Amino acid sequence: MRFATRILIGVAAAAAVTVAAPVAAGATTTGAATPSGTYSDSWGPYHSSDHKAKAKGHVEVEKKTYKHWHWKTVIVPKKVCKWHDGEKKCWWVKKEVKKRVWEWKHVFRFDVHGKLYNDKWWGKNKCAWTTFKVVTTDGDTSYERFKNCWKHPKHFSFSGENAAHIYVNVSRGNHWNPKGWHSGWQDVYHAV
Repeated sequence: MRFATRILIGVAAAAAVTVAAPVAAGATTTGAATPSGTYSDSWGPYHSSDHKAKAKGHVEVEKKTYKHWHWKTVIVPKKVCKWHDGEKKCWWVKKEVKKRVWEWKHVFRFDVHGKLYNDKWWGKNKCAWTTFKVVTTDGDTSYERFKNCWKHPKHFSFSGENAAHIYVNVSRGNHWNPKGWHSGWQDVYHAV
């Protein structure tokens, strides 16, 4: 009887783990970094201040590891010997030797995908604009801009490496520049 009870308890515990594991896995896949170094989440929708432009999309960040080869100068002792008057004289000297060494380096590659919607495709400022500001882990800042001057949504994407923070600003403008109705800088991605 005790043996049968232990078997039933073991089966019940295995069933509980089997049911709970997919639920827990599903809860952490979107918007959270996994142990492998990947991140995936949706962003938006963000609107211009007049609500006639809208942008939304998806961001993915993946950690890539690679070997970096470089030359390193190493000081090694070397025995030097010379013959003088029939005697061999030796001494130690320090010599610089270049060695090729490698180290593991990591790069975090990001891909931003999105759609830009335009609810007013006529008139003076008929274009919807989205401007992305990417701040890298080194502190450098770069910008990406996309426009949509038509009725149908426009797909866009861009990529890069080692982003510490990605912001988006949705606005209205003409064919050349955003002119106003800015949403302000909104979060797309923030490295932990």
